Amino acid sequence: MALAIAGFVGWLFGSIPWGIAIFAVGYLFWHFRQLHRLQDWLTSPDAEDPPTSHGIWGQVFDDVYRLQRRQKKSKSRLKAVLKRVQDSTAALRDGVLMVDSQGNLEWWNRSASRLLGLMDRQDIGQPITNLVRDPEFKAYFEKAEYDDPLEIASPVNHEMTLQFQITLFGRKDRLILCKNVTQIKQLEAMRQDFVANASHELRTPLTVISGYVETFLDYQDTLPSRWGRALNQMHQQSQRMQALINDLLLLSRIEGNQHSQAVHVHAPAMLGRIFEGAKALSNGRHTFDFDAQQIDILGIESELDSAFSNLIFNAVKYTPEGGHIAIRWYANDHHLFLEVKDTGIGIDSRHIPRLTERFYRADPSRHSDTGGTGLGLAIVKHVLLHHEGQLTISSILGKGSTFRCQFPKHRAITNDMEETA
Repeated sequence: MALAIAGFVGWLFGSIPWGIAIFAVGYLFWHFRQLHRLQDWLTSPDAEDPPTSHGIWGQVFDDVYRLQRRQKKSKSRLKAVLKRVQDSTAALRDGVLMVDSQGNLEWWNRSASRLLGLMDRQDIGQPITNLVRDPEFKAYFEKAEYDDPLEIASPVNHEMTLQFQITLFGRKDRLILCKNVTQIKQLEAMRQDFVANASHELRTPLTVISGYVETFLDYQDTLPSRWGRALNQMHQQSQRMQALINDLLLLSRIEGNQHSQAVHVHAPAMLGRIFEGAKALSNGRHTFDFDAQQIDILGIESELDSAFSNLIFNAVKYTPEGGHIAIRWYANDHHLFLEVKDTGIGIDSRHIPRLTERFYRADPSRHSDTGGTGLGLAIVKHVLLHHEGQLTISSILGKGSTFRCQFPKHRAITNDMEETA
C-alpha cells in the first residue's frame, strides 16, 4: 500500500520511479533508525522498558524485552541457588575446593582457607600443587586415581592430619574435599597403644597361670579325679587366650610397621617351610597339591610369613578329614598371586564381605573347635595393604573356598632380574 501511494505521488509529479526511490530511501533510513535504537537499548546499562515503535520493529522490541525478563528471572534463580550452595558449603567444617582441568584453583570455602592457609585474592587461579606443597599430594593429584583417600600433614600445621578425597567431574575438573582427621588418627593410635600395652601386660600373668596349670596336669594322677576335667579346660582356655594375645601383638606390630623397609623375600622357600608345617598339622588327614614358581617378592618377610601361614593353616583347620588343599604361587602379566584352595564346608556369601574384620566369626562353633582367634584374616588384610595387595575370597557352601592374595607385578623378583642386577 505504501508503494502504491509512493507511485501515485510520483505520477502526480510526473515521475513514478523517482517517487518509489524517494520512498525506498526513507523506508531504509527508518529501518536504520530502529536498528540504532535497538542497539542503544541493548547496550544501555540503565535502560529498562523497550523503545516504542510499531509494525515489525514494535514486535521485535516486545519479543526481546520478554526474552530479557525471562533471562533475568532465570539468572536470579541461578544466583539464589548458587548463593545457597555457597552458604551451605561455607558452613561445612570440611574444606571444599573446585579446581579446573588445568589444576588451577577456582573456588573454595572458608574451612579450606583455614585448613590449607589459602588467601582469597592471591591464590585464586593458582595451581593447587603450588599451594599444597607436598610430594605425596602432587603425585596423588596427577595420578588421577582417586578410589582411596590421601592423608597428609596440613601445610599450616604439621600436627594436623588432613584427608583428601578428589572427585572428577565435567571436563576433568576436580572437586576436592579436605577433612581434618587428626582426632580420628589420635584415637586410632590410642587404640593401638592400648591393645599393644594390654596384651603385653596380660602375657606375663597368663604365662604364669598356664605354667601352673601344666604343672598340675603333670601330676594329675596324684590329684582328686574331679580336678582333671577342670584342669584340662583351664589349660585349653589359657592356650586360646595365649593365641589371642599373640595375634593382637602381631596385629599391633603390623599396624605400626607401615614404613618398614621392603627387602628381597625368597617366597618359594618360605612357602615350602609353611607347607611342611601344614602337612605336620594335618597329620595325614588331608591330601595336598603344592606348586610354587621360582618368583621372589619385594616385601617384609615376617609379615608375609604371618599372612601366608594364616591362610594355609586355616585351610588345614577348617577342612574336614579326607579333604584336599591346593597351594599355588604364580604370576601373570600384571600380578603376582598366592592361591589357597580347599574342599571344606565353604562360607555363606553373606559373611564374605566381613571376614577380614577383627573378631568377626562366620561360624563361632568352628572357632571353638579349632581355637581360632578371629584375627587371622584381619592380619592378612593389613599385611596385604602394606604390600599394595588385596585379598579376594570366593566360596560355595558344601564345596570349599578359595583365598587369593594379589600383589602388583612390580614387586616380583625373578632369577633373570637378579642376574641383570
